[in-house]
Amino acid sequence: MTDRSNTFKVDYFQFLGVDGNLVQGVKVPPLAKDLDRLKELYKLMVKTRVFDKKAVALQRTGKLGTYASSLGHEAAHVAIGSAMKKEDCFAPMYREYGAQFCRGVEMSDVLLYWGGDERGNDFKNAPHDFAWCVPIATQCLHAAGAALAFKLRKEPRVAVSVVGDGGSSKGDFLEAINAASAYELPLVLIIMNNQWAISVPRSSQNHAATLAQKGIAGGLTSIQVDGNDLIACLWAMEEAVEAARAGKGAVVIEMITYRLSDHTTADDATRYRPDDEVKAAWEREPLIRLRRYLTQAGAWDDAKEDAWTAEATQEVQAAVDHYLDQVENHPQPVTAMFDYLFKEPPHDLIEQRAYAEQYPEDGGHH
Repeated sequence: MTDRSNTFKVDYFQFLGVDGNLVQGVKVPPLAKDLDRLKELYKLMVKTRVFDKKAVALQRTGKLGTYASSLGHEAAHVAIGSAMKKEDCFAPMYREYGAQFCRGVEMSDVLLYWGGDERGNDFKNAPHDFAWCVPIATQCLHAAGAALAFKLRKEPRVAVSVVGDGGSSKGDFLEAINAASAYELPLVLIIMNNQWAISVPRSSQNHAATLAQKGIAGGLTSIQVDGNDLIACLWAMEEAVEAARAGKGAVVIEMITYRLSDHTTADDATRYRPDDEVKAAWEREPLIRLRRYLTQAGAWDDAKEDAWTAEATQEVQAAVDHYLDQVENHPQPVTAMFDYLFKEPPHDLIEQRAYAEQYPEDGGHH
């Protein structure tokens, strides 16, 4: 019988160490010396974290619905958005705010969405991107479909999507890999390995050495990077996006990070995560690492940090004010929930919409 066995390895990349110094003995990409660009991306990471904290506070005070925090994911998310071109397509999951802010999505859009208002899915400044996707991993197939359209139209565009470590076990993700392989699609799939699929640890999800090797099974270039290292994440994304754009096929990137928050505000991670694990993860988190690097290079200091945090806080508050004005003074009618699903609604939804029309135009509040 013919031996069809094969061997493979998944390369792991880290350029910026936990101490804020470049890793020795590794060929560091030129972008590591582009301090101006790294500083701007760091500022976006800080603003994303300020926004995230405010959004959680809004939910806790009853002004926002269930919210999925991005705490600890800032480097990975900002790298994803920064590496893409405006005409590319991003199919998000539900916590990639840093990537979406890079793409032009407004902070008030994010708040509207989590406030239950579908206007938050209308990205006026990111017209090529898909709406939020809470069903797990289905967004990967949406991105594969967009990538197929780009290829058929011979457009030099790339589709990008994100899935969690838990979501990478879903058939939708594996089907997207298969489609990308069979049709040689301009697609980049990121596995955001934050170690926890809600309350299920990575160790219980899959006993393989890596999650990236799922892409290798489909014949795709697949690597791992330190998801708390902005330089590694950005380098990997730029390499993958440009390879896909050049017709060299799809890429899978496993970004290894940690979910420092609860899964969502409906979750209580203290019930299943050991305190010492979370404490150790805070030592590796992305903001303090990049800040150390920029500070040691003379591009950042405490005064800049304080000034930018204050400015970001003002920007976030302005977004909150706009969001609250929309929901309090310009609410959608209750019938809006039926208006953006189908071009030609099925009969049962038409009947439900007619029933809903009898509610007041203030959003259905009595």
